[in-house]
Amino acid sequence: MLTLASKLKRDDGLKGSRTSATASDSTRRVSVRDKLLVKEVAELEANLPCTCKVHFPDPNKLHCFQLTVTPDEGYYQGGKFQFETEVPDAYNMVPPKVKCLTRIWHPNITETGEICLSLLREHSIDGTGWAPTRTLKDVVWGLNSLFTDLLNFDDPLNIEAAEHHLRDKEDFRNKVDDYIKRYAR
Repeated sequence: MLTLASKLKRDDGLKGSRTSATASDSTRRVSVRDKLLVKEVAELEANLPCTCKVHFPDPNKLHCFQLTVTPDEGYYQGGKFQFETEVPDAYNMVPPKVKCLTRIWHPNITETGEICLSLLREHSIDGTGWAPTRTLKDVVWGLNSLFTDLLNFDDPLNIEAAEHHLRDKEDFRNKVDDYIKRYAR
């Protein structure tokens, strides 16, 4: 099976034996994003949290992948949460686009899948937003942390979920458990 990584290796070998004027079309079409992704995906797979799995539906499209987070502690323990990630052409100057595909009751993720995670923002007031020095590994670890230490009730995207937690923590937990049983198995 031809993957983007093997294609880049083959094309790099060809490039060394040709002048730039006669380089193949496929060599010219490999983007900076795709070259970065080959390195970053290898690093990501080597440093994946034990609660995460990455799946590439098409190994030739490293810019589109799915992440499954299965928290092993906290409110969301026992759930399986799917995220879809698309890395735009302008990566690494702009962050990946991430959406939660699993319906969830969470203060930082809406029921429609929007995510509040500062490193996914191009511009952030607090200076913790996206920067070209960030990688996919940072994104995956950040998403994983939304279920533990980055769970933030004080600056919510889903205000209703955060207020629910403030009003009645036990009922909040029950609703989270209900959502896990219905949507996250």
